[in-house]
Amino acid sequence: MPQARTAARTRWTNWAGNQSAHPARAVTPGTAEELAKEILRAADGGRTVKAVGSGHSFTSIASAGDGVLVRPHAMTAVRGVDRENGTVTVEAGLPLHRLNRVLAAAGLSLTNMGDIEVQTAAGATSTGTHGTGRDSASLAAQLRGLEIVLADGSIRQCSPTENARLFEGARLGLGALGVITALTFAVEPAFLLTAHEQPMGFDEVLERLDDLTAVNEHFEFYWFPHTSRCSTKRNNRSQGPAAPLPRFKEWLEDDFLSNTVWEGACRVGRRFPAAVPAIAAVASRAWSDRSYTDTAYRVFTSPRTVRFTEMEYAVPREAVGDVLRELRAMVERSDWRISFPVEVRFAPADDLWLSTAHGRDTAYIAVHLYRGTAEQGYFTAVEQLMTAHRGRPHWGKLHTRDAEYLAGAYPRFADFTALRDEVDPDRRFGNDHLRRVLGA
Repeated sequence: MPQARTAARTRWTNWAGNQSAHPARAVTPGTAEELAKEILRAADGGRTVKAVGSGHSFTSIASAGDGVLVRPHAMTAVRGVDRENGTVTVEAGLPLHRLNRVLAAAGLSLTNMGDIEVQTAAGATSTGTHGTGRDSASLAAQLRGLEIVLADGSIRQCSPTENARLFEGARLGLGALGVITALTFAVEPAFLLTAHEQPMGFDEVLERLDDLTAVNEHFEFYWFPHTSRCSTKRNNRSQGPAAPLPRFKEWLEDDFLSNTVWEGACRVGRRFPAAVPAIAAVASRAWSDRSYTDTAYRVFTSPRTVRFTEMEYAVPREAVGDVLRELRAMVERSDWRISFPVEVRFAPADDLWLSTAHGRDTAYIAVHLYRGTAEQGYFTAVEQLMTAHRGRPHWGKLHTRDAEYLAGAYPRFADFTALRDEVDPDRRFGNDHLRRVLGA
């Protein structure tokens, strides 16, 4: 059997560039068995093990510190498509953009997605990546099974009927229970979505919010700080025919304007903060009314090349109007200069132990800062606002919550930590971040 490729001490950084580590070594196993050997080798040397994906978490959740970094690039196979049962099984390192194209070629689709597709399958599910949906939940909620390597080197197959308790914890497990090597997703026949994007005033969005979220399968909106304007997006299933954006228009609006021009505007705002309100006024008017119909994943996701840091909190759905009005008032009375719009999405209640939507219909409020921009107290104040409304932080995005707070926010938190004590008593998969959010 070929051995996992090993590299000496290297430097790891995440996509945003705000997290880095210098692990003792990096390995790239090609099979679960190779991975198991690396975990046992690390244990013999007293080192921790952390798997990384594409680095799209803004926290240090995947940091290996001075331990062993597991890279996913050699575990990207599609193990099987089961049309009869409506599932696809893929290896953990397969990027979502490749999964989407494999499914499309087979006439299949995921039910819901976030707004980018560069994450690995395991990285996205393990941190609770989600989109927006009236009836459909996060990627982890779409899992029907998984394969995981534990600290003792054992390889476990998990599902609702096999190692069910481990499945409940590991499908959104923060990398704290073991290293996932394969995942089985529920899929359905491919479908089209019609997107309708429309500018709308801040007050109008909140006044109509109950109707907009009830009538549309997938509704989200962006509010531009320093303005009273929002851009709304409604995605609904369509019988067709497909009517995608013309290639040039798609490039112009979704790539050139949303990335290249926006990057330049953000640089100006970072260099000259006083210009940010004027930039926001122009940007909010640049989002025009448009509709198109395309393959689901092409509507769910968009290219994102402008780098930033992000905080996102999940609040009870019924609180979102009050939270947003308070956030707007905070911005108006502060000296902050916020160039990025505030993103608002929705999800139904689910039963995943560590899901930010566990047990309650949820609204997600995400705030961003362009890379290199001074924090100005913005994230700190936003976090205080969110926690005052029983907010739960996104596991892959910036926050300062600890295990004491999170234990009170998640009814099944103790179940998860008890499971962790059983399968990883020596904290082989621990790091500083997990010690903070899960406890020692």
